[in-house]
Amino acid sequence: MRIAVVSAPAAKIPPPDYVKELADGMSKMGHHVDVIDTWTEDGMKLPSYEYIAIVAEPVSIFSGKIQTNITKLLSAGSSIGGKKSAAFIKKKGIFYNRALFNLMKVMEKEGMRVNWSDIIFNGPHAQAMGKRIGS
Repeated sequence: MRIAVVSAPAAKIPPPDYVKELADGMSKMGHHVDVIDTWTEDGMKLPSYEYIAIVAEPVSIFSGKIQTNITKLLSAGSSIGGKKSAAFIKKKGIFYNRALFNLMKVMEKEGMRVNWSDIIFNGPHAQAMGKRIGS
């Protein structure tokens, strides 16, 4: 299966280690995985993937908001409605559950079918979750 792992950290940095670990876990299961950064890429490639996993962070420690680049990236991908997807939030701060809810709401607004959502604690935890894809 072709999987896009969308990295959406709160700051403009390269994809964090836990995003790479999640993608590595998925590729160990035999999937073709590409990491897409919301800060540097647009969403024009997203319709070519069968599964889209978005990994985000809350904007701040005391906020349940997610960055607005996610909305821009998803709206640029023209035909992502009906795609299977996963929503992941890095545990950071105290309102990470609210951030996960907001991420899922943005994804469902674009017509994506969120069939998996979870909290990521660290890199090894992300890799273990990546190995569960498709099971």
